Amino acid sequence: MKKIIYLLLFSLCAFATEEGYANNEGINIFYVDYGPEEHEPILLVQGLGGQLTFWPNELIELLQANGFRPIVYDNRDVGLSDGFQEYGRPNFVLNYIKFYTGLPLKSAYSLSDMANDGIAVLDHLELDESHLLAMSMGGMITQRMVADNSSRFKSYVLIASMARTPDLQTGPKGELKKLIEDRSFREQTIDERLERSLKMYKILGTPGNEINEEEFKRNALLNIQRSSNESGFTRQLIAILADRDRYEEVRSITTPTLVIHGRLDPLIPFEEGKKTADMIANSKFLPVDIMSHLIDKPVLEIIEEPLVTFLVENN
Repeated sequence: MKKIIYLLLFSLCAFATEEGYANNEGINIFYVDYGPEEHEPILLVQGLGGQLTFWPNELIELLQANGFRPIVYDNRDVGLSDGFQEYGRPNFVLNYIKFYTGLPLKSAYSLSDMANDGIAVLDHLELDESHLLAMSMGGMITQRMVADNSSRFKSYVLIASMARTPDLQTGPKGELKKLIEDRSFREQTIDERLERSLKMYKILGTPGNEINEEEFKRNALLNIQRSSNESGFTRQLIAILADRDRYEEVRSITTPTLVIHGRLDPLIPFEEGKKTADMIANSKFLPVDIMSHLIDKPVLEIIEEPLVTFLVENN
């Protein structure tokens, strides 16, 4: 069944040339290598709860059209990669109290473990060097990945992320906060999950961008059916909150870096994205006035030229 759903999700993309599993100390990480093999590889790392199917086809095609070989994967505990369901869903009340009182949280795995998953994909594909593009939690993961493996990356694109561990000051507010808490700690029906996903997309997408709600829900349902792991989102969130600020690691990055951040981002404050860029000596900062948090079509139309220029210049 998973295989059938996977094929449906990728039926519109004719470039997928290889799929499989990489292994990181017994953890299987599912990847798709879009190819072509002769192009320059670029590893894409998704955000919190994001399956590899979340990457827009337009972004994959843009990279391929400009000489790059996109490689995407499911982070551990999401999609078709190994899950950690045996750890159960983290306790809401206990972790809520710890977060708001500044007490340390205990996670099933760390962001460093997740960084090593990405390196395992490159090793499996026998790639000594690659470009790297990551967003949101993927940016937090890859800050460690780049700092610890600088020789493996020709360039680094960091989108909608920060080096600071989320706290009361930087955490989401209002309806977005409630929706994240609902997804993290509350059991919901399929219809409730679809409605919640739509609400989150509207908040995190470009304001005023029209959405075909029925089509969105159909695609969201395919992603729900692709993986039965409903609690991985929560464990990934706890891994983020259990991490320490990555200021030291980020300041050590020498890889040419492009930081992209939306001025309207309700999840990762714009000021934190700018601060992170300022910590990286060899970096460029691209503010996007209309951008909230996601790479949707209006945002891609703005960033595609500077993105491709940056990648080509550092090829």
